[in-house]
Amino acid sequence: MTKRQRRRRRKASGGPLPAASGALSATPRPGTAAKPPRRRRRKTSGESVPVEAASDPKRAAMAEAEARTAPPAAQRLEPSPRPIDPSGDGGRPPVYAALDLGTNNCRLLIAVPTRPGQFRVIDAFSRIVRLGEGLGRTGRLAGPAMDRAMGALAICSQKLAARQVAGARLIATEACRAAANGEEFIERVERETGLVLEIVSRESEARLAVSGCGSLVERTAKGAVLFDIGGGSSEIALLDLRDGYSRRLSSHIVAWTSLPVGVVSLAERHGGRDVSPALFETMIGEVIEGIDGFKGRHALDELVGGDNFHLLGTSGTVTTLAGVHLGLERYDRRQVDGLWLEDADVTELVGRIAGWSFEERVANPCIGSDRADLVLAGCAILEAIRRVWPSKRLRVADRGLREGLLTEMMVADGVWRKGAAVRQKAMA
Repeated sequence: MTKRQRRRRRKASGGPLPAASGALSATPRPGTAAKPPRRRRRKTSGESVPVEAASDPKRAAMAEAEARTAPPAAQRLEPSPRPIDPSGDGGRPPVYAALDLGTNNCRLLIAVPTRPGQFRVIDAFSRIVRLGEGLGRTGRLAGPAMDRAMGALAICSQKLAARQVAGARLIATEACRAAANGEEFIERVERETGLVLEIVSRESEARLAVSGCGSLVERTAKGAVLFDIGGGSSEIALLDLRDGYSRRLSSHIVAWTSLPVGVVSLAERHGGRDVSPALFETMIGEVIEGIDGFKGRHALDELVGGDNFHLLGTSGTVTTLAGVHLGLERYDRRQVDGLWLEDADVTELVGRIAGWSFEERVANPCIGSDRADLVLAGCAILEAIRRVWPSKRLRVADRGLREGLLTEMMVADGVWRKGAAVRQKAMA
């Protein structure tokens, strides 16, 4: 009897059909238990997360019931809780989190320490919220701006609640410092998300910028000016390295200042959409006037402009210039962070972007609609810094306060000390 005849006979008698080779049978064989559906796994932020089949109505109902009865995702998270054991839980390295709520952006980094002085990011979040929008006119945080920030902070809270965080530091900067209702907003954040933000001083902000970007200072440099162009303020630190380079670069700060001017505040005063050459020069002049009041501005005069001196910038302004310089079709941090730009390159880039219309700035993939009305204000602040401290080279940093927060917490907990590293290796 042929296979076809046997198949017809089984079909006629109601018996089971043999499964075709390589196919999955819809029903289990008689006498065997049904296997549970296979769980597909995907990688997210460095770890595997099970993904359940969305088509299973029973599981969907269970998940919905769980969501209704689950406690709030955001538990009260105090700044800087210290881990009990720097070697981590069960041999795993401890998890640290740093959140920076600025005038323009809300940013979160979650990381674990690796080799001495380094860490691996396992989750990150960044969103432009423009918390300081209208602050210069009213002296207060506006309702829509606070709502935008709350939406971003709620996501950060969920990300933090999903992990066992050993140490966290959550900071707010210029917008909350300057606003009459800044403290009121901080209380609302704690009430609605469980996140306890601390409003840091301008001095702390400058120090954190150095801690976060210091590894990009050239080892052979004798001096450097590090600057962070923010949304509501700009921090500048002068580093004297004539006695030799060291990892703790904050100890080399000989002068610092925090200018009460950033890309949002400057653009709101002068306009950022249509900027004429004359208006652009006015913006530069205003920033230089602010720097002139900085008593320590001459601390590196013997080095400025020489071969052993350079600028180091961290902000959306300098990273945007780097992306435009590289002609990136999509912003790529790996290509931007640590990039060197020659003085002539920076001059050409600023002139090129200043010559673009608003629509042309929007069309550039490294600027886009979110930064098109702010980028020229940032360029004006950069130009003022370059005129006060001329340099043959500028190094670009796509890092800053969050990295500084993480570094300082890990150093304080001794996670990179030899003993802790040995214990982690032995327990891995």
